Amino acid sequence: MPDTRHRNVTWSRGERVANVDNAQLAVLMDIRDELQNLNRLLHCPNFLSMPRLLRGIRDNTANPRRQRSAKRNTK
Repeated sequence: MPDTRHRNVTWSRGERVANVDNAQLAVLMDIRDELQNLNRLLHCPNFLSMPRLLRGIRDNTANPRRQRSAKRNTK
């Protein structure tokens, strides 16, 4: 089945487009393809584990808190 969507084509009004509806449909289908690709990438286990890894890096590189003295200045 040939690709009738004409992906990644520069659409100009007289050369390849029979009507504007075809161009709009082709653009929407390209957007749908990109969204599906992003959806596949975002469900990747490596991507899902990033927040945990970043928290671990943050916790390991944080400066220790200073101990406050027990007595405070009171007036």
